[in-house]
Amino acid sequence: MKKPNIVYILCDDMGYGDMESNNPDCKIPTPNLNKLAQQGMRFTNAHAGTSVCTPSRYNILTGRYTWRSHLKNGIVWEWDGALIEPERMTVASLLRDHGYTTKCIGKWHLGLDWTTRDGSHPNETLPFGEGEGRRRQEFEKNIDWEGRIGGGPVDRGFDSYFGVDVPNFPPYTWFEDDHLVAIPTEDKPDEMYGHPGKMLAGWSLEAMVPEFTRRATEFIDSRGNQPEADNPFFLYFPLTSPHSPIVPNKEFQGKSGIGAYGDFICEIDWVVGEIMAALDRQGITENTLLIFTSDNGPERRTPDDEGVYERARRKGHRSAGEWRGIKRDAWEGGHREPFIASWPAVIPAGAECDQLVGLGDFMATCADIIGAELPENAGEDSVSMLPLLKGETGRPTRDCLVHHSADGKFAIRQGDWVFIDATTGGENAEPDWFRQERNYRDHDQPGELFNLKQDPAERCNQYAEQPDVVRQLKEQLERIKDGAEKQIAASDKTLTE
Repeated sequence: MKKPNIVYILCDDMGYGDMESNNPDCKIPTPNLNKLAQQGMRFTNAHAGTSVCTPSRYNILTGRYTWRSHLKNGIVWEWDGALIEPERMTVASLLRDHGYTTKCIGKWHLGLDWTTRDGSHPNETLPFGEGEGRRRQEFEKNIDWEGRIGGGPVDRGFDSYFGVDVPNFPPYTWFEDDHLVAIPTEDKPDEMYGHPGKMLAGWSLEAMVPEFTRRATEFIDSRGNQPEADNPFFLYFPLTSPHSPIVPNKEFQGKSGIGAYGDFICEIDWVVGEIMAALDRQGITENTLLIFTSDNGPERRTPDDEGVYERARRKGHRSAGEWRGIKRDAWEGGHREPFIASWPAVIPAGAECDQLVGLGDFMATCADIIGAELPENAGEDSVSMLPLLKGETGRPTRDCLVHHSADGKFAIRQGDWVFIDATTGGENAEPDWFRQERNYRDHDQPGELFNLKQDPAERCNQYAEQPDVVRQLKEQLERIKDGAEKQIAASDKTLTE
């Protein structure tokens, strides 16, 4: 197989129902995403490894469940060290070792090893993965802005990097490779969205998405005169949108008709169109694997956005689609993601796949595409979905998938069943009107079991009625957590009916 170029567009907090091809009642126009779906394959059963930002990104780039790392729940915060272990293979390092030029543009949010004025590591003082805002604000004074920034993209397999760490975390400035492009010298004004900290003079929140897109298309254009067969490229393009700050640029304001969040999705759709146009312009669309997805479900509410439930009540737009749950939840809407893959040389146009896949399957899929064998200590939880991409969608590629919430709750999916090993899959309060509309009722069971084919909205907890299914899934979950069960590719075993 000829090595394809690979472009991976990762949105931040975009819900399953935020694109028209997933949601017949979507209120947001997404013509470029519609075109991409018509050009490629739309996956309806694709899941992030965790229903929150940092761990989803770790899972995508390593093919490993993040809860196997030292981050057991939550995210990395300002000044936290690198989460991806120095010796761990990433998709970028795998591809670079097989002749790819690797580029990261956009949001990192996987921790960085900052140079400090006193030579200490930030996590000698700051507890890894814990907010403690005031202590972190004070620690900023110890950061050496001119020092090398370790543990980032160029230390984890990427040839080059341009972006920001987190759009609402300091420092508010551009990152390039292993340093800051310009030193932040001003305090972020209180009225600007984000945590307190230093800012580059004239910093614009609105500038991020257009600048990332300009650089991404310039990178693709620069590859047009390269010998494709000898030097393919991998562009990892993690956007900062539609995560807060919700800052659609002027040309998109009012475009959705449902407010700034919808307008920000319209800007994302424009980004997709720009990437597709660049690939077309260079004549490399045919042999480019272009993936579009998101890191977790939509946000409940932020200081600058009414959030998923109020938007559904007020405007009738449901960012999670028919699914229950949102960002941070173990329920479906927390981790079931929009996912489109286009590769005209391989993927049948206009196809749909409802087989179970995880975003972490990217690692094994890339290895399969380039004919590489992953070592035992790489991509441990990743299963190749290449057969699905080739159109062989009648057979599953994986037997089960472990889900994980922001607070560390576990769930496991096999077949039509999902077992949540907690008293509730929720970590956000559902409004009364929503619970009444969906006919949700409290229960007194120690866990939750839903049949998603019969009950996609997860209304009816069958934990008490299906003890054999609960037992089998609970045992399988524990084996996977313990590392005793490594073979998670599809098998012939079935659950008790």
